[in-house]
Amino acid sequence: MRLKGLLKSCLVMICLAAGLAFPPWCSAAGEGTPFPAYGTGPVEVRVYSDYFCPPCRALEPQIEPLLIDLLKKNTIRLTLVDTPYHKHTPLYARYFLYALKANNAPEQALKVRAFLYELSSGDVTTPEQMETVFKKRGIAFRSFDPKPLFERYNDLLKEDKINATPTVVILREGKKEKWIGGTDILKALQGLP
Repeated sequence: MRLKGLLKSCLVMICLAAGLAFPPWCSAAGEGTPFPAYGTGPVEVRVYSDYFCPPCRALEPQIEPLLIDLLKKNTIRLTLVDTPYHKHTPLYARYFLYALKANNAPEQALKVRAFLYELSSGDVTTPEQMETVFKKRGIAFRSFDPKPLFERYNDLLKEDKINATPTVVILREGKKEKWIGGTDILKALQGLP
């Protein structure tokens, strides 16, 4: 069993090096596509992060209230993109999407993300462990095949040329701007109307 896990970890690294963010074995049987995109505002905001990235973990509680406020004011269209730089990120991304299958509201998405950031500092590394902690926390989830969503993540990662986390891409008035790192991201989000 350890050899299988090691092989999967190596495949993740090979796929990342080849420009493939989520390897094909990340899919499971099921249906539905609860993509994490919210709001109808004129400005598109794409947040790229990895649950195992310490700067992402530090930034999340700072940007969460800003994002909620911007959504409530109908200023933005928000897309949350899990960026697989760590070997366990595909598992965490899968369970994030499973939770959205049960409840795909922006507040729920941000709550689940905060929980996954919390988990990433521990040793939750298997689907069985993930299901146990989700049930203990009372977070509903429904399994389905996330492959189409992972493909959409891959498309966005390539389109925006993401090579670091945290990164925020802001599209407005026909212009695209990229912000990397906590301080710059906070300033960019605070500068939105």
